[in-house]
Amino acid sequence: MFSVDVASKDTMGMELVSVAPGRAVLRMMVKPLHLNGHQICHGGFIFTLADSTFAFACNSHNRNAVAAGCSIEFLKPAHAGDVLTCEGVEQTLQGRHGIYDMKVTNQKGEVVAMFRGKSAVIPGQIFPEEVQA
Repeated sequence: MFSVDVASKDTMGMELVSVAPGRAVLRMMVKPLHLNGHQICHGGFIFTLADSTFAFACNSHNRNAVAAGCSIEFLKPAHAGDVLTCEGVEQTLQGRHGIYDMKVTNQKGEVVAMFRGKSAVIPGQIFPEEVQA
């Protein structure tokens, strides 16, 4: 998924740190192109980091999943040169629906934002299942 995620990898410069069932971690350095008129990281870029992390966490069970809804709380500004890390953790997965929490922190470990995403499983898989012999 990450290898073809042009938005996260190429446009935003995100790094996929880890993925495990129900979890994902992505990292991104705040660059001048991410700054808004207040010279802090535009909330849309922080949202995108959290949303991308959510995508990898909710697709980590090899079932195609998409966002059904989400919300974010911005708690601290991020500045040029900051390294933002987003850790996503599955809270529950019941049938087709999941709830995931993302925590965005800076290089000092300070919480920049909290994001909650709700996923819905759709038909298909990330990796085809091996054919049983």
